[in-house]
Amino acid sequence: MSRLNFLEETRFEKIPVNVFATQADASVHIAKRIATLIRKKEKDGLKTVLGLATGASPILIYKELVRLHKEEGLSFKNVITFNLDEYYPMNPDSLQSYVKFMDMNLFNHIDILRENINVPDGTLSEDEIQAYCIAYEKKIAENGGLDFQLLGIGRTGHIGFNEPGSAPNSGTRLVTLNDLTKRDASKDFGSKQNVPTKAITMGVGTIFNAKEIVLVAWNEKKADILKAAVEGEISSDVPATYLQLSNNVEFIIDQDAASQLTRFDKPWLVKDCDWNPQLIKKAVIWLAEHLQKPVLKLTEDDYNNNGMAQLATEKGPVYNINISIFNQLQHAITGWPGGKPNADDSQRPERAKPEIKNSIVFSPHPDDDVISMGGTFIRLADQGHNVHVAYQTSGNTAIWDDDVLRYLEFYIDLTKSQGTDATTLEKAYTETREFFANKAPNQADTKEIQNIKGLIRKGEAVAGARFSGVKDENIHFQNLPFYDRAKYDKNVSYEDDIIETMELLKKVKPQQVFAAGDFADPHGTHKVCFNIIHEALKRLKATEDWVADCWLWLYRGAWHEFEIHEIEMAVPLSPQEVIRKRHAIFKHQSQKDIPVFPGDDAREFWVRAEERTSETAFRYNKLGLAEYEAIEAFVRFKY
Repeated sequence: MSRLNFLEETRFEKIPVNVFATQADASVHIAKRIATLIRKKEKDGLKTVLGLATGASPILIYKELVRLHKEEGLSFKNVITFNLDEYYPMNPDSLQSYVKFMDMNLFNHIDILRENINVPDGTLSEDEIQAYCIAYEKKIAENGGLDFQLLGIGRTGHIGFNEPGSAPNSGTRLVTLNDLTKRDASKDFGSKQNVPTKAITMGVGTIFNAKEIVLVAWNEKKADILKAAVEGEISSDVPATYLQLSNNVEFIIDQDAASQLTRFDKPWLVKDCDWNPQLIKKAVIWLAEHLQKPVLKLTEDDYNNNGMAQLATEKGPVYNINISIFNQLQHAITGWPGGKPNADDSQRPERAKPEIKNSIVFSPHPDDDVISMGGTFIRLADQGHNVHVAYQTSGNTAIWDDDVLRYLEFYIDLTKSQGTDATTLEKAYTETREFFANKAPNQADTKEIQNIKGLIRKGEAVAGARFSGVKDENIHFQNLPFYDRAKYDKNVSYEDDIIETMELLKKVKPQQVFAAGDFADPHGTHKVCFNIIHEALKRLKATEDWVADCWLWLYRGAWHEFEIHEIEMAVPLSPQEVIRKRHAIFKHQSQKDIPVFPGDDAREFWVRAEERTSETAFRYNKLGLAEYEAIEAFVRFKY
């Protein structure tokens, strides 16, 4: 690509952005840049001063730096480091401490001198903090300033812990954390309530003084805020936009994080395109929604005035394009998610045969099935298919400690009411109360408590599946081992999880597999669970004939839906089916009102689910399709 074409393609971007295929490739590139800087300055007899970040984003960078040290002799003896931030208050020995994070991921594995490591002190009294922050700034300056500053970006747009409202000339200081930042940190602390409300952070002005600034971002979860930082107006509402004022900054991201940038999301606005069917569908639906017009009412002027003249010229006339897209949307809608018997299935998303299918719904957590596709789940059972459900994990981390005590109290009272000795139960109850009273943030529960929490969720899942029409013998609890192992060890093997899933699939021999398709968080349970299913099916494909006729359908959770242009099967729900789905969700009483991990949304799960599916139906209707109460959406994954 010529420089002129590249400038045209990136004309909405106000910061240099380097996009890599994967996080791993980008991390190796950044680590090599840091290594080159260290070696050059060492050769010149100078120390290298690095500003370092924490969180998930830099982990692979640090891993590669460790490899370069151990295998290629990269020395850190002449390196001085200053970390961006630390929670306050925070003991450096706590698991959530950034001191602990840096030691585990970098410092303990290289030859850096301990006196050259600087991480903000989370143990100070508040009276000491102002003087400490001034001294931190002074120490950076006395060492010649930061040669290289590594940054991540939070979903509030924060850099360091410079939350919305931060000034562009701010220095190192104590700040109050944004609610979204605390929600994102909640899993590290066990719940949002345990997350410190404050932090010590380098300021935006401190970061700006670095000779070289590299911000990294990975996966779709960061795509929206990345677009705002790169293409948006400079604003204190998104502190990362201040980086648009620097001449020394570069954003290095993977393709998923780049997905919302205009050149990737709406390429027709910045360049000529290779108009394949999927891109045509995406562009036409965007145009209709952008102009708030049904697809069949789009005109040639609409195309020409909105960056789609090339499409109109190459693939027109535009009315034929409109009809093609309308038909694709219409053909995706079906009231028969298992296929309609004795029907021509050439224009339907699912096959007519076999008329009765073996269908299995994989649910990463015990309530994902009914929240995400409860209406379709019920429809499959009502239409006579042999429906199975597999709960992949126990979900025991999402139970409040109070619920454990409540269930133990019930069991003790039930035992006594039957004239049975409850001494052992009462002892367990007392020990459990004592454990909870002294439990540290994010401390792992005892095996006994984990078991009780798992049983609570198991009972709710059985109730929800039965209500949906699934036979008891078709309800499977996998309790995949990775889920509990990951609480103690981040380097988890998934081999036994894959083998267990293969055994279940061989037993069911499904024609349909439904799996969670939420891939925004690559380290999240949904993505891990999908990877296990995918690997199991790939292996079985080599040995099992039935796999060739097994289709894998993806659904999404309570927070996000597939975009309309992605949807390949849209299952409309009647008002009565929406109510039935709601009642199935209600069986998960422990997740009602305020769940342990509510995510970004304060609404109850059943409200989120209903509003998400009604919004999908509304969008179809505005595009010119029939008006439905709700629509659940699916995408077929070809493996």
